[in-house]
Amino acid sequence: MKALVAMSGGVDSSVAAALMLEAGHEVIGVTLKQWVAPDGSLPTAGCCTVADAEDARKVAARLGIPHYVLDHSAEFTAEVVDRFVAGYAAGLTPNPCIECNRRVRFGALLGRVEPLGCDVLVTGHYARIAMRHGRRALLQAADPTKDQSYVLHMLSAADLARVRFPVGELTKAEVRDHAARLGLGTAAKPDSQDLCFVAGDYRAFLRSRLPEIRRPGAVVDASGAVVGHHDGIAGFTVGQRRGLGMAAGEPRYVVAVDSATATVRVGSRSDLAVAACTVAGVRFVNEAAAAGEPVAVKVRYRSRPVPARLFPVADAWRVVFDAAQEAVAPGQAAVFYRDDEVLGGGTITATEAP
Repeated sequence: MKALVAMSGGVDSSVAAALMLEAGHEVIGVTLKQWVAPDGSLPTAGCCTVADAEDARKVAARLGIPHYVLDHSAEFTAEVVDRFVAGYAAGLTPNPCIECNRRVRFGALLGRVEPLGCDVLVTGHYARIAMRHGRRALLQAADPTKDQSYVLHMLSAADLARVRFPVGELTKAEVRDHAARLGLGTAAKPDSQDLCFVAGDYRAFLRSRLPEIRRPGAVVDASGAVVGHHDGIAGFTVGQRRGLGMAAGEPRYVVAVDSATATVRVGSRSDLAVAACTVAGVRFVNEAAAAGEPVAVKVRYRSRPVPARLFPVADAWRVVFDAAQEAVAPGQAAVFYRDDEVLGGGTITATEAP
C-alpha cells in the first residue's frame, strides 16, 4: 500500500509516518502551507509554522521518504479563518480546528490521494478505525487523555476506508518513546496549544480582520438591567467568568451573546443550565440514529460525554440531556457517541433552559 502522510512537524505525525514504513508500506510525506497573514508573513507561533515545516522535512529525510509542501492557504483562509471571524461576529463560539479538519486536512487532502498515486491518507490524530457490525466505525483513541475523535466526527464510513490513524492505539508516552528510538528530532517536541493563525490574543486578531466587530454594547443581567458595558462581543463566549468588565457580589457568567443588539447577558452559574440543544448540519458516520435513541453527547472538546437522547427535528436534531448541562455554546460541535464509537455530530445552533 502507498500512503500519503500529512506531516505537521509534530511527534504524532512523525511517528505515524514511521509506523506505516515499519508495516511495509510506501510513504510520501506532505506538509500543508495553510496560513499566510495579509502582509504575506508566515506564522511563527502555534502550529503549522515555518519551523514545523522544516521539522517535518527533517523527519522525512531521517526516514528516507519523499516530502512535499502543498499550498492550501487560499482554502484555509476562506474556509477556516473567515468562518472563525464570522462566527464570533455572529455571537457564536466557533471551533476552527473542526473546520480545518473538515475542509482542509481531510476535505482537500483526500482529493490528493489518488492524483499522487496513493491508496490511503494517514494522519497523526489520536482516534481508531475498526469494523463494527460489518461496517467501518470511528472509535475513540486508546489514550483517553489524547482522544481527538471529537474533531473527526464529520468523517463518513467512505472516508474511513481511505484513512489510517496509526497512533490511535498508542499512548502519548509510547509515541514519544517510539520517536526517540528512531532518533527523530520531534521526539521531545512540545504539543502546540495555540491557533496556527493567531499569535497572541485572538480578540485582537478578530478586531484586525473585522474592525466593525468593536461595536460597543451593554452587559445586562437576567432582568435586562444594564450592569456594565463592553467594546465588542468578540471578547465573550458562553460560560465565561473572567473579563466581563463589571463588579458583582457573586460570580457572574456569560449566559448569552446577542450579535444583533451587541448585548451580552450574564447570570449566576445556575443560569448556564441547558436542558436541550438544537444541532444543525449533522453528519453520521454510518446510518442515522433512531428517534429517541440514548447516546452520550460531547458538547466541547475538553468536556466529557454525557447521557442524552436524540430526536430529528426538520433538518436538524434535538439533543435532550438526561441532566441539565452547563455552558453549552452555540457554534461549538455536539458529537454523539455509543460507548467508544462516534456516531456523528453537528453544530449547536440553539439551547433550551430547563
